[in-house]
Amino acid sequence: MTVPAVTAPAGPDGHAHPGPAQPARLRRELRAIHALVNRDLLRLCSQPTHTALMLIQPVLYLFVLGGGLAALIPASTLGVGYQTYLFPGMLMMTVQTPAIMVGIRLITDRQTGYLRELLMAPVSRATLLLGSCAGGTAVAAVQGTVLLALGGTVGLPYDPLLLALLLAGMILASFTITALSLALAVTLGRPELFHMLLGLVMMPLLFLSGGFFPLDNLPGWARGLAALNPIAYGVDLLRRSITVRVPQQTTAAGIEWLGHQPPLLLEAAALLTVGVLTLLYAARRFSRPE
Repeated sequence: MTVPAVTAPAGPDGHAHPGPAQPARLRRELRAIHALVNRDLLRLCSQPTHTALMLIQPVLYLFVLGGGLAALIPASTLGVGYQTYLFPGMLMMTVQTPAIMVGIRLITDRQTGYLRELLMAPVSRATLLLGSCAGGTAVAAVQGTVLLALGGTVGLPYDPLLLALLLAGMILASFTITALSLALAVTLGRPELFHMLLGLVMMPLLFLSGGFFPLDNLPGWARGLAALNPIAYGVDLLRRSITVRVPQQTTAAGIEWLGHQPPLLLEAAALLTVGVLTLLYAARRFSRPE
């Protein structure tokens, strides 16, 4: 016997409309994202020692390395004191570590079997990946905010709009780095390959970011590589945000396209586009059955 197809009831206009299934599914997906973000924030709160240790390196660079080199590098060379110049790079160093940890945690969850249990939830795999990305972004932004509170010690004013711009830049950069980390995690799959790749590229990316010295001091081929470095865009966004609110602290130019510095909003749009496209790639790859 043939079972008749079940269709949605027709509305007043004579066309079939979906029932409450779609809103219910959307609520379920949003709850899953919220749960994953909440999990990462609870982990952050439950590990204060780990969080403090992750902040030690950028703080030491800022006050020890920055304080020592400030006496050797005149402010006229950079446009500002060296510690002020170094501050955006240290903000990026602070947010990049927790953002990268998201990819490491995804691989670890796969090995321990936790990911298999997570995949049993009645939500799409893309939603789980988006929740992991959102959680990593939130944790990175929180840790960056801790260092942001030290801005006054390097000569930055506690201007609400300046702080909001710097926080927005950190969130955008954290999102893109987290998406890149997840894309690597779902592509490589093996933790030893992931760690090996990070060991090979992380320090070059930092030195090609303009966080420690101006990019225009680099040779042409290195400046070309810096234009492809997402961390360099994050540093440049933070540094130019400072210039917007504190014009007297204008520093050397950062990222250049064909010899010209792109507009600030275009630079932010480029960073956001990279993050979105990378996350879409990671979600498509992650959605494949294992």
